[in-house]
Amino acid sequence: MQAPADPSAGALVLFSGGQDSTTCLAWALARFARVETIGFAYGQRHAVELACRAPLLAALRRDFPHWAGALGDDHLVDLGVIGQLGDTALTDTIAIRMQDDGLPNTFVPGRNLLFLTVAAAVAYRRGLTVLVGGMCETDFSGYPDCRDDTMKAMQLALNLGMDRRFRLETPLMWLDKAATWALAESLGGPALVRRIVADTHTCYLGERGELHAWGHGCGTCPACELRRNGYARWRAATGGAPAA
Repeated sequence: MQAPADPSAGALVLFSGGQDSTTCLAWALARFARVETIGFAYGQRHAVELACRAPLLAALRRDFPHWAGALGDDHLVDLGVIGQLGDTALTDTIAIRMQDDGLPNTFVPGRNLLFLTVAAAVAYRRGLTVLVGGMCETDFSGYPDCRDDTMKAMQLALNLGMDRRFRLETPLMWLDKAATWALAESLGGPALVRRIVADTHTCYLGERGELHAWGHGCGTCPACELRRNGYARWRAATGGAPAA
């Protein structure tokens, strides 16, 4: 286990129940003595991800006892107003497609900006100074609220607006999905990889049927394609054997 980078700092992880946020949670648990989690119900089509959160947290406490003492309270916040705005493939039952502006219609305008604002408000009240999110500019769908420049600007705005010294950490910002699988293995070994495969959720369509080598999902939506292809590249780079 990696020693905490700043034992006095507490972290709040944006934890959706997906692969990326679970990897970020493990990353935070390896670094901070106090880690809490926050999730958001915003009317997402793949709301099944919310049902994954509590079992995942329980499994991390059980299977990784060296992290259990650091893993604190979980917070679930209702942000249904996002879903009420509608007109995206993540909040309405419409086909996933590219838009005229070059962004996929899975982009939910303002989602991450609102998530970070609410997370900072919770962190303020909980005495936590580090916000950890799974935003990624390297292997993503082009979302502008996942870019490094956006995160830097949000950190400045939150610090000014709340008169606090928050630090936004994005461990996956420059990783592709294969490197994200590798990071999970480096943090928690094969046990964490197995947990991510079986218990996290990424599929935009909420498909929770067949368990593939890379996890549950439809296998064809953009989120599944990224996860499946990243898993294949990672396994190829490590000799092709499944996690033992």
